[in-house]
Amino acid sequence: MNLKSLKKLNKLADIHNLVLKKTINKNEKNILNAINLISKTLLKKKKIFICGNGGSAAEAQHLSTEFLIRLNPKINRKSLPLVNLCMDPANITACGNDFGFKYIFSRNLEALANKGDVLICLTTSGKSPNIIEVLKKSKKMKISSIVFLGDKKNLTKNFSNIYINVQSNNVAAIQEAHLFLGHYILNEVEHKILKIK
Repeated sequence: MNLKSLKKLNKLADIHNLVLKKTINKNEKNILNAINLISKTLLKKKKIFICGNGGSAAEAQHLSTEFLIRLNPKINRKSLPLVNLCMDPANITACGNDFGFKYIFSRNLEALANKGDVLICLTTSGKSPNIIEVLKKSKKMKISSIVFLGDKKNLTKNFSNIYINVQSNNVAAIQEAHLFLGHYILNEVEHKILKIK
């Protein structure tokens, strides 16, 4: 790596750190509310569901795996129900073909969730019809929702109980912040429910 590339990388890191700091300052209360809601839900033996499109689908899968399997290698605990609604290609293509892509998450939520569960949505645009549809379905089913989004005009705010909006319009910065905040929130939830100081 040459000096010019290194300077560019450092500048990019500074921008991303600034985005994170602004996001945390703007969303402090909602981040704490998300931690408390997820913790209370799990302590009541209820489930958490998560979904997103594209890169956000990969992040949903990543976060789900860390709760189903393990988040912290030093903490051995039972599996915690953070269920990924993105499912598998057979499920997604069958629903897309038979009912429409708009219903790929809401159809799964309807089958698997119950009143008192929690839905987490990851979205950079906040305009995806399948995210809006699953949030509408969660409201009808009396399932609380947490939405991670970007800083653009966002339709999902109207349907969510708690929203955390990243202070950026850059897709990569939004997704990186979602993963950072997701890890922080799940780590705090794990400590809270296991009563680790």
